[in-house]
Amino acid sequence: MKIKKILVSQPEPKNDKSPYSELADKNSLKIDFRPFIQVDGIPVKEFRQSRIDILAHTGVIFTCRTAVDNYFRIAEELRLTIPDTMKYFCISEAIAFYLQKYIIYRKRKIFYGSGTFIHLMETIKKHKDEKFLVPLSDTHKEEIPKKLEQAKIKYTKAVMYRTVSADLSDLSDVNYDMLVFYSPSGIKSLIENFPEFKQNDTQIATFGPKTAKAVKDAGLKVNVKAPTTEAPSMTMAIDQFIKLNGKTKK
Repeated sequence: MKIKKILVSQPEPKNDKSPYSELADKNSLKIDFRPFIQVDGIPVKEFRQSRIDILAHTGVIFTCRTAVDNYFRIAEELRLTIPDTMKYFCISEAIAFYLQKYIIYRKRKIFYGSGTFIHLMETIKKHKDEKFLVPLSDTHKEEIPKKLEQAKIKYTKAVMYRTVSADLSDLSDVNYDMLVFYSPSGIKSLIENFPEFKQNDTQIATFGPKTAKAVKDAGLKVNVKAPTTEAPSMTMAIDQFIKLNGKTKK
């Protein structure tokens, strides 16, 4: 159970002072990062089949930068001119500022929340007369349409991008003591890339109940769970696991 090498199924943090850097220094670990999934935009030909009229909407709800990118990509490929009157509702200030990549920020009506959809809903409810378009992934959180329906908001769900498994063939001969997953899609990618995968002594760490369930459904065992009361973050959970299992490998 002793840990020396960890693979995190996410992009490497841009900040050198990330919690993972601190975890590695504290426990003399080698931590690698590799996204197990990638996001592909829906081809415009496929989007046309949904018969969604983007310009029939007066507001757009953005929950991430990927949604922003694909909304404007599809609009451009459809040769649409988004009117200056379009209102943008963003889940966070960071996503609102990201809109500057596509529009003149100060000349648009932009609203944003504090990082949660529940908070953004308070603003959306104040604009009940708008007809909203919600660009989403094929594996989106059901919380979003559910909250909109409960508030009787007029909206159209538009799948504009999908999550697919990344090619991990270059990892076939690489062994890690622990694999870290943040989504069921990561587990799906592991199985698709390595259908003969045997867990053996490899420890698996998961974030969130859905990810843990995906591991169990794949016939594997979860060794580290986060978040918990004692370990609200993944790095804290891994650190606690290492403490309970003695020192790392030499």
